[in-house]
Amino acid sequence: MAAGDAEQVRYCGRFSYLCLKLTLITYSTTFWVIGALVLAVGIYAEVERQKYKTLESAFLAPAIILILLGIIMFLVSFVGVLASLRDNLCLLQAFMYILGICLLIELTGGVVALIFRNQTIKFLNDNIRRGIANYYDDLDFKNIMDSVQKRFKCCGGEDYRDWSQNVYHNCAAPGPLACGVPYTCCVTNKTDLVNTMCGYKTIDKERLSVQNIIYVRGCTNAVLIWFLDNYSIMAGVLLGILLPQFLGVLLSLLYITRVEDIITEHKLSERLFEDVGQRSAPEFAGAGCCMCYPE
Repeated sequence: MAAGDAEQVRYCGRFSYLCLKLTLITYSTTFWVIGALVLAVGIYAEVERQKYKTLESAFLAPAIILILLGIIMFLVSFVGVLASLRDNLCLLQAFMYILGICLLIELTGGVVALIFRNQTIKFLNDNIRRGIANYYDDLDFKNIMDSVQKRFKCCGGEDYRDWSQNVYHNCAAPGPLACGVPYTCCVTNKTDLVNTMCGYKTIDKERLSVQNIIYVRGCTNAVLIWFLDNYSIMAGVLLGILLPQFLGVLLSLLYITRVEDIITEHKLSERLFEDVGQRSAPEFAGAGCCMCYPE
């Protein structure tokens, strides 16, 4: 190979190294900042939640979910930032493997949820019933449930009868809410006035007799049907979750390969210098103080 070609190869190698390094630093720093923001929002939401002593179930506490997500994103991204700045192979490999494991866990969880769809729906419905039991004690769940019921025109988890799990809406309870459902379950009227008692005495009635008054279908099925009908949105959400992680794994793999190549080149250069030094040493070994004199 000519000297000019060798120099061009070295230049391309250095350029690709710098591009990969800057890209990985930018990638890691971006998600490090996002993780810090998510963690801060989660901590703030949890502090506000504790003021009202809301739901005990961590599964249904958005603040807990945000805190866990923020911690994972912050720590993993910090490893990526440190590894890309220091060119540390151990940290780079740890960053790549952690991202890969997270990606595999998410894909495996999605496949398992689809295979065991009935068990997944039952799990969701059971947790929604637990939330309904604490509906008036948990502002987070109350706001989420009200929003979902209005947006997807549904009531409860499995169906409207799930509201009997709440002590105020149970048919055996005293008071005006007994045997009724929240007004967010009611079929929207044409007027601007909200009748908060529109779901009065509906839980113990048949579906056909109340379907013009309240939404009788459950929110679990309603949300699933909406996602199936809007598959492009669902595909976009999945890509938004999985694609950044896949890019992180790919960038880490390429960068690790480039760093290993540079380390190998450096070791080869050191060996060449050592060989040259060993060959030239015997030529001057017997010269002594007169090594500069002409023969």
